[in-house]
Amino acid sequence: MKTLKRTFLALTTGAAMLMQPAAFITAAHAQQASGTLHLDGLSKTPSEAANAALYDPNDAVLLLLDHQTGLFQTVNDIEIDALRRNTMALARIAQQADIPIIYTASEPNGSNGPLMAELEELLEADEDAQYIARQGEVSSWDNADFVEAVEATGRKTLVIAGVWTSVCVAFPALQADAEGYEVVVVMDASGDVSKLASDAAMTRMAAAGIAPVTTNTILSETHRTWNRPDAADWGALYGEVSPGYHAVSESFIRAQDAVKSAD
Repeated sequence: MKTLKRTFLALTTGAAMLMQPAAFITAAHAQQASGTLHLDGLSKTPSEAANAALYDPNDAVLLLLDHQTGLFQTVNDIEIDALRRNTMALARIAQQADIPIIYTASEPNGSNGPLMAELEELLEADEDAQYIARQGEVSSWDNADFVEAVEATGRKTLVIAGVWTSVCVAFPALQADAEGYEVVVVMDASGDVSKLASDAAMTRMAAAGIAPVTTNTILSETHRTWNRPDAADWGALYGEVSPGYHAVSESFIRAQDAVKSAD
């Protein structure tokens, strides 16, 4: 992580920025981190309609549902390593953006198994993340404590990922959408018993107006601009979502080091 941050500090303070051509150092250093920073760094304030086209991190809650090791053994629509990596990246994106995280597990003492260890370790150390124990409900939206925790945030945009997509994700997503929440489902941080099951769930949710996205989409929509003082931290997250992007940044920093050595 430290290497990635060093890499992206170089990327974001150099004259040649990989992902955007314009320099942005002056404005970025003048800003302080805040809940609206993802818009403060834009050179054009989006219209209400344009801004509504993307999800609003300042109104969002991340719901991580049933990322359990027993259920992982039934997942066949995504590689488990990718599922675990994207889930962890999603949690870290939320932490970076101060998005509340609420997570839960279905019968963790039974065959569904415990939460994936790295996620549990990350979130147990986060005082702002809330674990909600259920009482056997298949849909987390049928659990009173879970819904109360969501309502207590005062936020109306739900970013959801979980296992299985067609059940543990789709059921609460559809229920929350019916009750007036804006719902976004992160498909590659979710898993299902087959591609058919996942595709059917995505079609059902999309028909209800629920947006299917990927972890990279959530990262970029939350990030919004390199014109911010924590750009290096966001750059490191791109490396987590895409190992290839990590390789790109490593190549860039090594090239810069070579140029400096030659001088």
